[in-house]
Amino acid sequence: MDKIITIGIDLGSRTSKLAVIIDGEHKLSLHKTSGVNPKITGTELLDDAMGKLGISQDDINKIYSTGYGRNIVPFSEKRISEISCHAKGVNFLFPEAKAIIDIGGQDSKGILVNSKGRVLDFVMNDKCAAGTGRFLEVAANILELTVDELGPIALTSKNEVNVNSTCVVFAESEIIGLISKGISPEDIVKSVHLSIAKRTRNMVARLHWQKPLVFTGGVAKNIGMVKALEEVLETEIQTPEDPFITGALGAAYFAYQDAIK
Repeated sequence: MDKIITIGIDLGSRTSKLAVIIDGEHKLSLHKTSGVNPKITGTELLDDAMGKLGISQDDINKIYSTGYGRNIVPFSEKRISEISCHAKGVNFLFPEAKAIIDIGGQDSKGILVNSKGRVLDFVMNDKCAAGTGRFLEVAANILELTVDELGPIALTSKNEVNVNSTCVVFAESEIIGLISKGISPEDIVKSVHLSIAKRTRNMVARLHWQKPLVFTGGVAKNIGMVKALEEVLETEIQTPEDPFITGALGAAYFAYQDAIK
């Protein structure tokens, strides 16, 4: 019997992701910057995946898309909301999960999920960058650091200072003010992480979430952000090995479930 191969593509505003499921097992995931033409990026991801697996598009049973650019993937058979795909992808990796926090470059989400990976409720912040990865990028630029350096630096902080602004533009001025007062970079970085964590706490409070809690999205690669959320939410948080790909994985698994019907 031929193998059942399904692919999920998550075209995000900042990063595009692809996941491959073969006979019910997650076999490959890829991601790259979306760039100015995410449609081309999606095609490049598919070509890369087929090359790595040694297959052609004729070997693929189904391809589903999700995310910001899901409607522009020309080879997608079905488009699914990113909320549903994140829930399904997290359930695939963490069947016991009851709540999800996803923080990307431009938005953040809180999702309640049941044991079958179905969405019970969700909240979303896509109006302000202060609770997203964009805030971290702004802070890194001001402090002349890379985004990858922020997490480890935050863990070295010895003092807590407050960044109270609820807008990235005003927060930028606030950070510059802290620098002028001689506040150390590590303390400023920690305060930025805590500011995002507190905004996230306020967002998901409306869900009345329960443990276990899984943290996904590109920001989940930041250990400082993981620790800040654990501190503010007062709970242990689980993160996937590759937190970028849960949406794409969910789309691939939806495709697999349909392929075996």
